[in-house]
Parts: sequence; structure tokens; C-alpha cells
Amino acid sequence: MLRLLALVVMMLLSPSLLAEGQTRYIADKVYLYLHGGPGTQYRILGSVEAGQPITYLGEEQGDYAKIIDHKGREGWVVADLISSEKSFRVQLPEVQAELTSVKSQLDELTQASSGDAEQISQLRAQLAQSNQALEQASNERDSATRQLANLKNDERFEFLKQGGMIAGAGLLVGLILAYIPRPRRRQKNRW
Repeated sequence: MLRLLALVVMMLLSPSLLAEGQTRYIADKVYLYLHGGPGTQYRILGSVEAGQPITYLGEEQGDYAKIIDHKGREGWVVADLISSEKSFRVQLPEVQAELTSVKSQLDELTQASSGDAEQISQLRAQLAQSNQALEQASNERDSATRQLANLKNDERFEFLKQGGMIAGAGLLVGLILAYIPRPRRRQKNRW
């Protein structure tokens, strides 16, 4: 357990052990020379343009760090000009690809929303037609209800009229019968 703890502490105290072989980048807006050794007195092997990806080998001497450049050449460059963040040269194609993807998604969504807008306008037109049909059906229902009420009233009036006529006829018959002279009974002892 103590050995494991000591190993972890050594790794934390020695960042060069962790950093060896990691991909790094030359800082943007810089053009620097790749030297054969850790200093300007060594032969220039070539140049590394700003933003080029490199492999950091984890070896440092003074202000210089040992790298392998994008062309596979091993050499030394100023350590302050090495960055662990992606350079704009590397980020630009990624951002452009992402922008293209987002634009295509936006176009799809725009087309989908225009299709949805057309569908919404069609649904609104259908709703307006349905509302008109509902209003017309309501008016027809109200008209039929009024006609039914009028028919019921007419039927009641007809019943009252017929009942009045029957009562009047009965009264007239009763009066006539009351005033008609009755035939007299014949007497039996007559002859």
C-alpha cells in the first residue's frame, strides 16, 4: 500500500512522465525552427508552421522541448510555444464540419417547420369549415325546435278548438232537446 502511494506521488511530481508521447500543438501565429538539439546553436532541421500537430516526447532541457513534428522529424523547439489546446488550424476544419452539420439540421428543421406550418394552415381551414358546419347545424336545430314548439302549440289549439266545438254542439243539442215539446202519453182508459 505504501509503495502504491509512493508511486502515485512520484507520478504527480513528475509531469514529464505523464506527458511523454502526447499530441500537442505549436501555438498559433508562430513560425519556428526545428533544431537538432536544445538550443539555437544546433543545426536547423526545418521549420514548423503555427498550429501544426506535433508529438511531445516529454524530454526538456532549458527552454527547449523534444518533439516529433507533423512530417515525422524529431527535433527540439522552444517549450513555451507548445500548447496542449488544439490550434485554430486543427479546430477550423472541425468547426466547419460541425457548422455544415448544424446548417443541414437547421435546413431540415426549417423544411419540417414549413411543412408543419402548411399542415397547421390546413387544419385551421378545416377547423373554420367545421365551425361553419357546426353553426349551420345549430341554426337548423334551433329552427327545428321552434317549428316543433309551433306544431305543439297548433296541436293544442286544434284540440281546444275541437273540444270547444264538441261542447258547443252538445250545449246546442241540450237546449234544443229541452225546448222540444214532449209527446203526451196516451191514456189507456180511452176507449
